Amino acid sequence: MKKLFVSLFALLAIGAATVSIPTSASAQDAKPGDPVAGQKKVDMCVGCHGIPGYKASFPEIYQVPKISGQSAEYIVSALSAYKKGDRKHPSMRSIAATLTTQDMADVAAFYTQNGKSAGDAALPEALSTPPADVAALLQKGNCVSCHGANLSKPIAGYPKLAGQHADYLYAALKAYQTTGSDLIGRNNAIMMGMAKPYTHAELKKLSAYIASLPSELKTVEQAHFRFLP
Repeated sequence: MKKLFVSLFALLAIGAATVSIPTSASAQDAKPGDPVAGQKKVDMCVGCHGIPGYKASFPEIYQVPKISGQSAEYIVSALSAYKKGDRKHPSMRSIAATLTTQDMADVAAFYTQNGKSAGDAALPEALSTPPADVAALLQKGNCVSCHGANLSKPIAGYPKLAGQHADYLYAALKAYQTTGSDLIGRNNAIMMGMAKPYTHAELKKLSAYIASLPSELKTVEQAHFRFLP
């Protein structure tokens, strides 16, 4: 299988929601994701997601999302959305177009276990009550119903949100409010409806709170870069 130079720029935004995994013959024939195979397909991912603090610059400047420890189902859903065109980011759409269903499954399997160790602390069962204004914002979007307890135990196909970079969450939420652009925006009926009522100031406050929560998401620094022959 060909080596994929996958820069998963802007991959793990929130709310993949109802994006479905392809059901073509190739999808039906796909095997469960293999993290060993996936590691061989993400050589260039570390150029963005393996550098702590690395920032993207389109459509605005923000830290690329933490993807290690993310839900494998969500990673596949997000890549499928880029391939389908429901997520309009130009570079991610062109990258996703080169991926088979098996490639997506393998990449997802690698990232969901990347950086995990037996010594990792378990997330708390319950968090302290958020400030009243933040609690109202969470209720406004009914965030917990899809993203789970502490925003870190989502139903299948949805992302973990807790601990994700605030500036990335803010940019991703605004993308669901963006329509009429060929280059920017995310076409997901559920998330578009959820994001629409918020002001940008509210989205920024909500993103800051979510980013402060205990998290399983990480940026796993790459120890070295491999050069191809």
